Amino acid sequence: MENCDTTKYVIHAKINTNGVIERPDVVGAIFGQTEGLLGNDLDLRELQKTGRIGRIDVNITVKAGKASGMINIPSSLDRVDTAILAASLETIDRVGPCVAYIEVVQMEDVRMVKRNHIITRAKTILIEMFNETVPESQEIAAEVRKSLRVEEMIHYGKDKLPAGPHIHESDAIIVVEGRADVLNLLRCGIKNAIAVGGTNVPASIADICENKIVTAFTDGDRGGELIIKELLQIADIDFIARAPDGKGVEELVQKEIVTALRQKLPVDQVIEQYRIKSGNKVADGKPKKITRKKVTRTVESITKQERVLPLKREIRQSTPERDVPDAPKRDVLETPKRKTSYIPEREISKPILEDEFEVVEPEVIAEPHPLKSHLDELKGTLNARFVDGNGDVINEFAIRNLEVELGNSNDNVKNIVFDGAITQRMVDMTSEKDIDCILGLRTESIVKCPANIQILTERDIR
Repeated sequence: MENCDTTKYVIHAKINTNGVIERPDVVGAIFGQTEGLLGNDLDLRELQKTGRIGRIDVNITVKAGKASGMINIPSSLDRVDTAILAASLETIDRVGPCVAYIEVVQMEDVRMVKRNHIITRAKTILIEMFNETVPESQEIAAEVRKSLRVEEMIHYGKDKLPAGPHIHESDAIIVVEGRADVLNLLRCGIKNAIAVGGTNVPASIADICENKIVTAFTDGDRGGELIIKELLQIADIDFIARAPDGKGVEELVQKEIVTALRQKLPVDQVIEQYRIKSGNKVADGKPKKITRKKVTRTVESITKQERVLPLKREIRQSTPERDVPDAPKRDVLETPKRKTSYIPEREISKPILEDEFEVVEPEVIAEPHPLKSHLDELKGTLNARFVDGNGDVINEFAIRNLEVELGNSNDNVKNIVFDGAITQRMVDMTSEKDIDCILGLRTESIVKCPANIQILTERDIR
């Protein structure tokens, strides 16, 4: 007999006898003692012929002259008929010559077993075969845009530097470290970036930086600082932007990139902050001639004579030279100490001319400069102020926004006071405006100064 094809339940019964029996004895007892017991509809022989009952499986074990085992009967009947058939097995009291005891121990629902197998297998299939998730519609669009932007990348110059497609026609460019940084900026829609390819900055970078506004955008680590130092030596950089500490440009999201670029600093402030000395020198120490769109920022180019007060220069030029022995240097505000009892003859051999003491007017030094109070208030704030001709404050802002504020200023701005160093770039920006005076803490890298602008430092207005 064969198992039924549509098994729903399996009857599990336990058999014990007081003698030795074999499998055929058990099967014969089941068919013989249940025949006619339940009627023609539930007759085991008829049910097997129609496939409603499967092959009866009997496992017998003999030990110490007694037999025991399990009886398994598959059924495709409904649960009511299957339960009736299972109960009929317990009416069998003899198997062969031995007394037998049969007890139904379990009614197994094959469909439940199949369901459990389906659940277990489905979990395995889901984990192993669907590990690659199906992308959402937005992810599909983002992936297409990403591939398009990667295809937009070009190579600039003989060094084949990775760059965005707008690197040629854009007036402002962003210099980053590597190819991954350019790709990340392309994903964010920034197409005017170019990569230097490491700390060894190629000559193509110096060429493209000559006639463009350049922002160096580097990682927030030691390597980014080294690249800034090298760029300042061989290229004309205008602004410096840094990624957050410990992060690379390729790791930033769009919001972080925009924030970092908005917080960029003029290169002169970065030179002061990192104590970087800029100059036209290549790695081997030999001078390199670079044509720049602005005057070279060289800290060592300023001599002590160029830092003299314009007021003192005018006074020296207007004072005629006299053939008079050098008089002792004195502070105008300090009362000279003289001995009234004795005056050596060599000290009065020639009369002292009155006009020798007219070099500095006591009134100018005695009165504080009208802008001194503004400088004292700005100390430690890194801010700048626009002051009109009457000494009133027009606007106060961060020093890094000076260029933007100058572009938006009107003709009322006559003086600029700020908590920082006066650089050549700042003088160049203010030369286009009607500015009378620039007051800062000190001067740095000033080579040319327009005649209509007075440059003062904290030392000059003490």
